[in-house]
Amino acid sequence: MRTSTELWTKGAAIMTERTRRQFLRDSMWTTAAAMAAPMIGAARAQNAGANDKLLCAVVGCKGRGGSHISAFSGRKDCEIAYIVDIDEKVGQDCCNALEKKTGKRPKWVKDMREAFDDKSLDIVSTATPNHWHALCGVWAMQAGKDVYIEKPISYDVAEGAALVAAAKKYGRMCQVGTQCRSNPAIQNAMKFLADGGIGEVNFARGLCYKRRRSIGALGDYKIPDNVDFNLWSGPAPYSSPKLTRPQFHYDWHWQRLYGNGDSGNQGPHQTDIARWGLGVNRHPNSVIAYGGRLGYQAERNDPAYVDAGDTANTEIAIYDYGDKCMVFETRGLSVDNSADMEINTMFDSVKGNKIGVIFYGTDGCLVQRTYSHCVVFDLKGQVVKEFKGGGDHFDNFVRAVRSRRAGDLNSDAFQGHLSAALAHLANISYYLGENNRVSAGEAKAVLEKVKSRDNNVLTLNRTLRHLTDSGVDLDKYPISMGPMLQFDPKKEAFTNNAAANAMLRR
Repeated sequence: MRTSTELWTKGAAIMTERTRRQFLRDSMWTTAAAMAAPMIGAARAQNAGANDKLLCAVVGCKGRGGSHISAFSGRKDCEIAYIVDIDEKVGQDCCNALEKKTGKRPKWVKDMREAFDDKSLDIVSTATPNHWHALCGVWAMQAGKDVYIEKPISYDVAEGAALVAAAKKYGRMCQVGTQCRSNPAIQNAMKFLADGGIGEVNFARGLCYKRRRSIGALGDYKIPDNVDFNLWSGPAPYSSPKLTRPQFHYDWHWQRLYGNGDSGNQGPHQTDIARWGLGVNRHPNSVIAYGGRLGYQAERNDPAYVDAGDTANTEIAIYDYGDKCMVFETRGLSVDNSADMEINTMFDSVKGNKIGVIFYGTDGCLVQRTYSHCVVFDLKGQVVKEFKGGGDHFDNFVRAVRSRRAGDLNSDAFQGHLSAALAHLANISYYLGENNRVSAGEAKAVLEKVKSRDNNVLTLNRTLRHLTDSGVDLDKYPISMGPMLQFDPKKEAFTNNAAANAMLRR
């Protein structure tokens, strides 16, 4: 019997690029939709004893993938059998390092399906670019593997739903890399909120004030010789082998064909915590977003400069949950002043990144300052309590793999889907309004009518001041205002915008 890799290769040979990529994506929808089909090829983990080593494949080894390699190679109960990367140099370098560390050399392959065909493989841990997350996860679970998927779990809303369905269909453990869910500081802080520690909490503000410089001028750049660009592109649209950014690795985050900007890169950590603390285990009722990719012309003193990125580096999203509300703020320009002394005080910092969540209660505020540190303020602004302590999200995953209880996972596919979807919904609003450039007065008029527990105009003013402090001439480069989008959480569909619905799935 031929393997899935052999069957796919033969089929691909007679396909055009367009039909091949559609086939890649259709395979995911078919897998997730056929809920009545039997599970195939369960991995050894189903019957693994306490002393048996779990065999792992790490897919996508650059950047965050290095943490996956360190986590699994550092465990006595796991062994990395495969390194999967489309960049041969990256893959072989990882194999060399692992051989030196453990005395065993994993097999490098550039096509993940070759690893998935190995029935002895138990775990797939993936840190690929976002556009590969869902298909990698579905294929792995279809092959009987348990999966650890980096955030965001998906490139778009439909992909997240497909992963949730696949985990259920195949009975696999699917952990999402929102690792704060495994940190005692965050766990204890969330319990403190749920127990009424700061009174009633109906509003949370997530922050990603994180410096992101220009990724270089838009152009036509040489694809590295050691990279299989066709395979790297995978399910993404592909008309010709063209690289439009100077740096191949990582900077795909800021090109919407492959990434989701910082709303979908850093954002899922903070929106996940915000949802958790607010107790909202569903999608929002509505979203509106505004912002832009601004400031790089001013930094270069070149009004004609066109950055290779096309995701927002400044974006404010407002989510309505009925009686509760969430706001998420992304800033990629100068982070040396939040333009708000209250936020500076809460993070005990005027300069530098501010990445976290602020919960506003009737009796005070709780601030998640880092992944392992939360601070509680009373109504007078005095610190009254702190929570500290990190955890091991990979360990939580491995324990669930052995127990075979999905409830043991601290961040399963469903939670990952809800948090990733917040980025996708905001980006849809922003992209639809990208050409709707507005003045400060026009933005104010729109936001005054938006239901929110935030002071929408105050947040707008802080954002505009941040931009002008960073050298942005708002008369020449105004912000873009997205439309207010109403969303049906159960149907996972917009109710007032057909164009928005078309963007829920690529």
